[in-house]
Amino acid sequence: MRGVLLYLFLLFIGFQAWSTTLLIPMDESQKNHLKAYGITFWVLEKKIPTDWLLNYRGGSFAIEFYPSIENELIIRGVTYEKINASQYKSILTEISSPASNMDIMKLEKAPKVAVYSPKSKQPWDDAVTLALTYAEIPYDVVFDTEVMEGKLTEYDWLHLHHEDFTGQYGKFYRNARNQPWYIEQKMEYEELAAKFGFKKVSQLKLEVVKRIRNYVSTGGFMFAMCSATDTYDIALSADGVDMIDYMFDGDPPEPDAQSKLDFKSTFAFEDFKISKNPYEYEYSNIDMQPESRGVTEKNDYFNLFKFSAKWDPIPTMLTQNHTRVVKGFIGQTTAFRLSLIKPDVVIMGSNEAIGEARYIHGVYGKGFWTFYGGHDPEDYQHFVGEEPTDLNLHPNSPGYRLILNNILFPAAKKKKQKT
Repeated sequence: MRGVLLYLFLLFIGFQAWSTTLLIPMDESQKNHLKAYGITFWVLEKKIPTDWLLNYRGGSFAIEFYPSIENELIIRGVTYEKINASQYKSILTEISSPASNMDIMKLEKAPKVAVYSPKSKQPWDDAVTLALTYAEIPYDVVFDTEVMEGKLTEYDWLHLHHEDFTGQYGKFYRNARNQPWYIEQKMEYEELAAKFGFKKVSQLKLEVVKRIRNYVSTGGFMFAMCSATDTYDIALSADGVDMIDYMFDGDPPEPDAQSKLDFKSTFAFEDFKISKNPYEYEYSNIDMQPESRGVTEKNDYFNLFKFSAKWDPIPTMLTQNHTRVVKGFIGQTTAFRLSLIKPDVVIMGSNEAIGEARYIHGVYGKGFWTFYGGHDPEDYQHFVGEEPTDLNLHPNSPGYRLILNNILFPAAKKKKQKT
């Protein structure tokens, strides 16, 4: 009899442990939103499924209780709550109600992450690599060689580092052409172009862009920030067109380059006008100019659109946050002119009063892409050569949360979008 009672006791204890859920709130109560994403990624790496509770307390995470996970939450300083089976069932009932704008997204597998970035050191930081490093999410660095060798198929998620896909070396010619970093980058790019049989860097970059497009079309997820957004589309539109000047590729641009652009080939933008001026620190009129924006650091904000979680789960995932108003920040490409965005593109964050979008998303083939304007969500105007942002000072950054939403998106068990 004593043995039976001991067995029942152990069974009860085991059931209690199994039925306990670790709730990671992502509302204002969370001490470290960015580390919370890292914990979730770490759990997925251990093949432990996670519930992403869309629009519930800022997009909270729910994980089956394990002592090792609780210990890791404590070590990383992430706020969590232990709730029993009855409490979690009540949350799920609330979420499933037709009257609620909430849903549950099952996260199943940690995505393999790659960052497209030059191997030489750049005189600026990159917000995505800062976020990944701070959140303790592993990633590989790839560049043109890896793309040309077909290695993108090894990855679920690809970030495009601050990059110029038009082959104009970031249009830094006017102010930086004599700087050691600029000279080194130019030599590196020219050597890579020659290695793969191209006479011009612009030709190599076009091939890279097209291979990334193929990666997306077969189910990959591409995320780009700053100049990697508009230059990606500009390069696609200029396939077979010489639109850049002699200091970049050795010969002048075609006089009628603008009229030859093919906007049907682009992901996000159409009817834009390129800048062929090599001394202008701008690629086209896609990017909103300071004089057009009419805002300063004090009043530069954009609003996140609130989607229907049950009907539009993808943009809902990508906009999870503890606030709907996000501080603006500038970069070489700061914001996208609303009038030049294709009608099928999903606008997720914008300042409609000044005619700009900051955060957009779309589908291409079997895959997805997201463009996010600006350089660093916690450094309003990041200058070349400045020290990287210390995210220990910004653990609850709404702007950085948008980046990390994209990291977790490929882990989701896909649901058919209803609209």
